[in-house]
Amino acid sequence: MNEARVRRPSAAAALVVLLAAAPATMVVWAADDPPPIRRGHLGVPAADGSSPAAARPPKSGRPGLVERLSNREFDEKQVEVAVKAEIAARTQAGVFTWRDPRTGTDLKLKFDQIKVVRGMRDHGWFPNVIFRDVADPKKQYAIDFWLRPEGDRLRLMDIRVQKGPRRDGDGWVMVTRLPVAWWWLPVSEHPGDTEVVRAWQVMSAIHRHVAETTRDGVYPLKDDKTGETLPTEFVEIHQPVRRLKGSGKYFACTDFRRAGSRDEYYDIDFWLDERNGKVSVGSVRVHKVPIHEDGQWQQVPRYDFKGLDAETVQ
Repeated sequence: MNEARVRRPSAAAALVVLLAAAPATMVVWAADDPPPIRRGHLGVPAADGSSPAAARPPKSGRPGLVERLSNREFDEKQVEVAVKAEIAARTQAGVFTWRDPRTGTDLKLKFDQIKVVRGMRDHGWFPNVIFRDVADPKKQYAIDFWLRPEGDRLRLMDIRVQKGPRRDGDGWVMVTRLPVAWWWLPVSEHPGDTEVVRAWQVMSAIHRHVAETTRDGVYPLKDDKTGETLPTEFVEIHQPVRRLKGSGKYFACTDFRRAGSRDEYYDIDFWLDERNGKVSVGSVRVHKVPIHEDGQWQQVPRYDFKGLDAETVQ
């Protein structure tokens, strides 16, 4: 885990570094160098007064090429407008209160700045936002907002901590939280379209399924053994992702917490099918269930993977 203090780069420096590291399916630019606002998106009326056009992430005429910033159809400034609106809607008396899925605790934060906006073709937008702890402003968080185009607006899919505070002498530093969200994984890949399904694509399909099924923070988990529907909260996706050599199915383990609890965790396996290069969730199975023994919650497996001929997906 690398430690890094918050340092806002110049627009030019941030753009050069981020584009150099970005994969072919990603467009990245610095939030402190916004382009002119294009009217007709996110509720901003077009010049002729017509309804907003459909919002969508950048597309490329030639798959695998980084979209030229001058040609993108939805600019970074409008993504900023959307994420600021989401933050404002969750802020009362200047305090942004948000339940951290990993820890199950409510964070009370104050908005500082939008550090960077990243877009991934076919997946949406990922503004990275800096917040400060209300009680101790030296404690900073870098938080990702996942937004997907939906008609004439951007729909908030999820919020995740990318970096959190860790004590460093008399101060604090921000350190990357592991495992990193799937939308950061393509940054390390070689540019160009991949010929095989990558682990981050499988993870994104799981996350999208969960986000689209979740209502008011609760994912209705159907227990495949008992038939009971359990109210749960999505925590994270495990790595590695695996693929069955025979059927070609992909699967990954995930953590869910019973809604409202702190220590009652379920290990859930998602099985996915691939069709025409796209992966989608096919079935969901409860792998481990929480059992209360000796005054604490423990996970007890229902099955194992012995004899399963599978390979790790990179």
